[in-house]
Amino acid sequence: MSDDESGGRTDLRMPEDGEVFAAVTEMLGANRIEVRCADGQERTARIPGRMRKRVWIREDDVVLVEPWDWQDEKADVTHRYEQSEAEQLREEGHIPS
Repeated sequence: MSDDESGGRTDLRMPEDGEVFAAVTEMLGANRIEVRCADGQERTARIPGRMRKRVWIREDDVVLVEPWDWQDEKADVTHRYEQSEAEQLREEGHIPS
């Protein structure tokens, strides 16, 4: 029986250098979303081509974003967490509820 079936902890992708947790607040269209980052900033994030038709992002999803070096109010989405993974992150205190 795997950890998922027993309700145990699964290893989640954690932020790497330059990445921060974010919650999707609004869908803007044209592969862009508005996110509220864990560092307290609101950013416009871009969904990259490799994720466009493969990963569906909706409001209130938890994602990892990488803020741009040259324009801090913008970012790229690098990963989207499933609902169960987001719950686990909240329980462990990585992201606010």
